[in-house]
Amino acid sequence: MLIGVPKEIKSHESRVALLPSGALSLTRKGHKVMVEAGAGDGSGFPDEAYELNGAQIVADVEKIWAEADMIMKVKEPVGPEYNRMREGQIIFTYFHFAASEALTKAVMDSGCIAIAYETVESPDRSLPLLIPMSEVAGRMSVQQGAKYLEKAQGGRGVLLGGIPGVKPGNVLILGGGIVGVNAAKMAAGMGANVTIMDISLPRLRQLDDFMPRNVTTIYSSEANIREMLPLLDLVVGGVLIPGAKAPKLITRDMLKLMRPGSVIVDVAIDQGGCIETARPTTHDDPIYIVEDVIHYCVANMPGAVPYTSTVGLTNATMPYALQIADKGWKKALKDNRDLVPGLNVAYGEITHKDVAAAFDLEWKPVEGFIN
Repeated sequence: MLIGVPKEIKSHESRVALLPSGALSLTRKGHKVMVEAGAGDGSGFPDEAYELNGAQIVADVEKIWAEADMIMKVKEPVGPEYNRMREGQIIFTYFHFAASEALTKAVMDSGCIAIAYETVESPDRSLPLLIPMSEVAGRMSVQQGAKYLEKAQGGRGVLLGGIPGVKPGNVLILGGGIVGVNAAKMAAGMGANVTIMDISLPRLRQLDDFMPRNVTTIYSSEANIREMLPLLDLVVGGVLIPGAKAPKLITRDMLKLMRPGSVIVDVAIDQGGCIETARPTTHDDPIYIVEDVIHYCVANMPGAVPYTSTVGLTNATMPYALQIADKGWKKALKDNRDLVPGLNVAYGEITHKDVAAAFDLEWKPVEGFIN
């Protein structure tokens, strides 16, 4: 199989979908790898490293898209890439379809095979290709939140950890998943008062067992959120329903309960956000203010730390990429059921129920394509 790795062109996206060592793994098994010139530069992997490991460096990105049997990316295709996708071509990347009807329609129109990192699912219901980036985003959410609480950034002027004689800041984390756990670890490590909310009592019990003493667990409800909002300095939105739009847990009218200069970081923005007033921002222009509350809603947060993110992501994706390359996508899905929910669109048909529901479109089960 010919695998193509184009350079990411989304704003401030410096990650790359394949390490030089991954190119070696693929070429040693008889596959060909084409990498766009400069694709790995932002993550610290020069063209020479790919060439030494068997990849061909190609300056013309159109050639990569036109010839590759499988495209490996990090972020979803953006406008200039829509017309490069073609029928039957495998595209293996993060898609987050529920957040963009335009992307969904473009992928359907292309007839490509869209396998989404974020919905590949293990038997224990974990999301192995989302976990590493959720870990990065969860940790970064508190790092960014702490920065924007500084007065020079427009915030309240609160140090999350406080000092002797001064209370620490109050942090609310919505969702007790991978993002929430990593955000809580960071905030607690800084010395903040941290609350995690979730609707799963078993999960809250589990969190209560291993989180430090400055982390409290509370059942998530509108009443409980409203009660906490006037006390908070930072809110981290980390709610995830795989493949579907995130529920809106904080509405615009609820923002009025928050103190001026407090901060919201909505990590769920890739799936539409769990804050009603959230809209995607970029690293170029990361924040905006609604009701005197700072919103940080960068849709590719891990792109700011590309070396860590690239290595973490490719550690997880490479075993699956090798299976798809070795067997073809249909046999790979048959042999590894983790990949079945990862197939979101095939030959113009939506194969993930939650993506179809997001836009009230017809859904066709994956089994009809692989059996």
